[in-house]
Amino acid sequence: MSVGLIALLDDVAALAKVAAASLDDIVGQAAKAGAKAAGVVIDDAAVTPRYVVGFASDRELPIVRRIAIGSLKNKLLILLPAALALSLFAPWAIMPLLMLGGAFLCYEGAEKVLEMIWPHAAEVAPTPGAAPPDPKRLEEERIGGAIQTDFILSAEIMAITLGTMPQSVFWIQAVVLAAVGLGITIAVYGVVALIVKADDAGISLAVNATPVSSVLGIRRAPLAPTGADRTMRPVTQAIGRGLVSGMPGFLKLLGMVGTAAMIWVGGGIIIHGFEEFGLGGLGHALQGVAHSAALAVPAIGGALEWLVAAVGSGVVGLLIGSALVVLLHKILFPAIARIRDVEARPSH
Repeated sequence: MSVGLIALLDDVAALAKVAAASLDDIVGQAAKAGAKAAGVVIDDAAVTPRYVVGFASDRELPIVRRIAIGSLKNKLLILLPAALALSLFAPWAIMPLLMLGGAFLCYEGAEKVLEMIWPHAAEVAPTPGAAPPDPKRLEEERIGGAIQTDFILSAEIMAITLGTMPQSVFWIQAVVLAAVGLGITIAVYGVVALIVKADDAGISLAVNATPVSSVLGIRRAPLAPTGADRTMRPVTQAIGRGLVSGMPGFLKLLGMVGTAAMIWVGGGIIIHGFEEFGLGGLGHALQGVAHSAALAVPAIGGALEWLVAAVGSGVVGLLIGSALVVLLHKILFPAIARIRDVEARPSH
């Protein structure tokens, strides 16, 4: 009896070790995938606040919440099953699709860079006297557009995640994909919610004469400020004014960081894809330059090696993205427009 119990406990301990190893594997894979998808995540956080611009303050968080729910549906109900089916039935297609997603990131990033350098013509102003757009309809259109954009970004996130674990067992792939999808959605839209409400928080702090007794406006304050209120008021009001005046610049900076991250991640994906197909010359050359830079400045060797490799991937991504912009906007799209014009002409 005791021998059987010991054997049972031995089996339980072995299972616990396997479960712990699997959990470590899942956490490690999810962290690795999240890091690889950093460029897409930053861009998602930078893009989404634009969809709530122009709406009343009380509609901002409901709009963000609906976009977040749409994002979760994109990832968990559509893209996760599609990614698992791809892993089961066409694993050979993962890397080409990942490279295609990387090329799309390069294209999007390069297009934003070129837009910064050569801005397009300003949009046509609305006709004077025209009826203002229906707020409800405009809200639905903005949410629909945001969810469509999120679908593309989410597809890239899920493809990058799947690409980090091609040899993992099926259930681990499923759990990691779900964990990354859920975690990134919560992180991105939590940050977006903070960003879109930062202006309101800044205004509230800037006009609050009783920051201590009202706990920064959370509860009702006494009519007369206390000594602590008078002491802290200049600090909290300065912070509030700083939030209000600094948010436009912060959003611009966030957009620039997101663009740079997209180009860097996209270029890195394509370089890695070339290596998988036996074309590792470019990747080895960049690694050699990065390693030489690290040896030249050993005090910061690790950080410098990463930075040089990232800049190299970014340069490759920018070149690929710029070539795609020229190909699509100067050749492919005009050709499609001409074909449509020919088809639209009445036949005689």
